[in-house]
Amino acid sequence: MKTVLASNPTEVSSSDQGLVFNIQNFSLHDGAGIRTLVFLKGCPLRCKWCSNPESQDRNPELGYNANNCIGVNECGWCLEACEREAIHQKNNGKIDIDRSLCNNCGDCVNVCPSKAFELFGQIMSTDGIIKMVESDSVFFARSGGGLTLGGGDPVFQPEFAANLLKAAHARGINTAMETAGHCQWEDLSNICQYADTVIFDIKSVQPLKHRQEVGVGNKKILDNFKKLCLEFSHLNIIVRTPVIPEFNNTEDDIQTTVEFLNGITGWSKYELLPYHAYGEGKYRQLGRAYPIQNHLKIDDDKMKTLKQIALNAKSN
Repeated sequence: MKTVLASNPTEVSSSDQGLVFNIQNFSLHDGAGIRTLVFLKGCPLRCKWCSNPESQDRNPELGYNANNCIGVNECGWCLEACEREAIHQKNNGKIDIDRSLCNNCGDCVNVCPSKAFELFGQIMSTDGIIKMVESDSVFFARSGGGLTLGGGDPVFQPEFAANLLKAAHARGINTAMETAGHCQWEDLSNICQYADTVIFDIKSVQPLKHRQEVGVGNKKILDNFKKLCLEFSHLNIIVRTPVIPEFNNTEDDIQTTVEFLNGITGWSKYELLPYHAYGEGKYRQLGRAYPIQNHLKIDDDKMKTLKQIALNAKSN
């Protein structure tokens, strides 16, 4: 993503500007057709399996990829650029970051010739994003695709998310949003006015299990889902459950979610997504330990069984 770093990334207008950490072109899995994904920063959940940990915090965050670093002896420009002296040399010639001193200013990003540093989160304007999205419009026309907002969770920047989808709609671009629904109903409903598709995560309908593994309860999420189906039944509402080992990968877990969905009308499709550890490298970049240490996997046969159970979910 090519953007210009703002002088003060934490000062973000609530509607015309927002904090974006990635824009992905030519996606095929987040709505109909070929999509342009705009990832907004900030998320109220703390899922241990999160594949985008750089999305969680509401502020920009510095990432460091040691594999790209050419070493202090050959370079060392980042040490000179860091006025807070948060960057130090390690014994192997690479560098270490004292996160307690780093203020995520991005000065090291600007001087690093090997792109070992990356600042996750840049201020972008609605107009700037829409211009980038419109550059893919030829693919939308041919495939029925459009713009999808992801994150993080777009509901964390509700006015900006609504403004983005509204601007896209005004240009005839199909719109979609991915959300876990942990927000004020007013924020969710305002965004959904300008959405054609809502992809809604339901990780577990069991309150205690949800709180233990996700960091928040699920009452607000499930209540918002019910309201969404009632008041926005004209939308294409896709329900997704990420299947995570030792969390929600039993037949009873999926059956319980199916029974919950079968008591609600207005949604259109239920999908299961198998666990993957694609986010592990990003945790290292952020100086964090990956929360799932034992590299769990979902057995293919087990996944087939769970998907067969998910087929019993019907929107009446």
